[in-house]
Amino acid sequence: MRALKAALAGLALFTAASTVEAQTEQFIPILSYRVGPYAAGGSGYFGGAIDYFNLVNATGGINGVKLQWEECESEYTASRGVECYERLKKKNGGASVVEPLSTGIAYGLLDRVAQDKIPMTTFGYGSANAADGSVFPWVFPVGTSYWSQAAAMIAYLGQKEGGLDKLKGKKIVDLYHDSAFGKEPLPVFEAFAAKYGFELMKIAVAHPGNTQESQWLQIRQAKPDYVILWGWGVMNPTALKAAAKFGYPREKVLGVWWAGSDEDVIPAGDAAKGYVSAAFTAPGTAFPVMQDIAKKVYGAGKGNLEDKSRQGSIYHNRGVTYGIIAVEAIRKAQEKYGKGKVMTAEQVRWGLENLNLTEARLKELGAGGMFPPIKTSCADHEGSGMVRFQVWDGKSFKAVTPYMLGDKAMIRKMVEESAAKYAAEKKITPRDCSKEG
Repeated sequence: MRALKAALAGLALFTAASTVEAQTEQFIPILSYRVGPYAAGGSGYFGGAIDYFNLVNATGGINGVKLQWEECESEYTASRGVECYERLKKKNGGASVVEPLSTGIAYGLLDRVAQDKIPMTTFGYGSANAADGSVFPWVFPVGTSYWSQAAAMIAYLGQKEGGLDKLKGKKIVDLYHDSAFGKEPLPVFEAFAAKYGFELMKIAVAHPGNTQESQWLQIRQAKPDYVILWGWGVMNPTALKAAAKFGYPREKVLGVWWAGSDEDVIPAGDAAKGYVSAAFTAPGTAFPVMQDIAKKVYGAGKGNLEDKSRQGSIYHNRGVTYGIIAVEAIRKAQEKYGKGKVMTAEQVRWGLENLNLTEARLKELGAGGMFPPIKTSCADHEGSGMVRFQVWDGKSFKAVTPYMLGDKAMIRKMVEESAAKYAAEKKITPRDCSKEG
């Protein structure tokens, strides 16, 4: 019996060692959504990420390490998103990083990723207070958060009026998707309304947003100076067409970046011409990385988009940008923990926390000008906060501002206060970032 136990123990050790040795690919779960009212965003974004992963694999991987992924359809619902995460998190050696592209799903995973020690990116969405890495070591609203975007929106409207002080006495409607996504920026808009003296009128639109008659009747009666369209999916073209129907000037509608894609404006037709939205990446196929994807991925029959004409669209380029961030985090981790090795989730977390995507590095990657530089740290899991504004001219989006910041100091103060409150509620002891290397 003793000999049998020893043999079984030896077999277990051999099996474990063989599994580690056999793990030669870096696994990334894809919590995608390609059906339902938000399918255009999910298919374009995750299609872009997978296109970039295929490009990396086609050009030798990350120092020889190939990427592996598996999709799970979340349908953009929190419960299904959590189910997908649980289904995939331990597959193929374990998840390296997870990106749900849904504020509701991200909220559902906040505690889980901390417990499982798997980093979660919320690229351009999610809970903005997670920018404080001392409280949220496993969550990365990398690039630009909703709070930074909201601040930039107010800065942009201030520019249009000739100064932020000119917003005093103005009336601004926040027409928002009645969900965690839509409610996320409300504290920022409320804080800026108090600071600059404008009236904030909040009007919710129920999911999915294809009925807005009552909301636009309210807007017509209120006669606001501006309407901020914090929409998603079918809500956006519906809003633009309703604005035209009710006689509200589209030039006074300012969209969130999830209301600023080709799929938002083309269905609205002429009602969208002259409409301005925020953006955190640039569209187009002129970037060398996009040309490489066209040649080496689509040219090899491995493109992920069913409609090849979507290459270079807003959603596609955002997905490619996320792919770059994920890959560069793994590459950064390899610099510390071993080039040519598969990184653990904890090692990838370190890579995400030590990103330094300079202008020079972005040019090396063929993405110069595609998105602003990002430099993260223990304290700052956002790393940028920059936003640009773009106008739809009837055929394409054109930049109307360079990448710009809102009131970064005010946003950072709000981030730290909100994170501290979260830490107190959850009994979390914040890390001392001065001791993190």
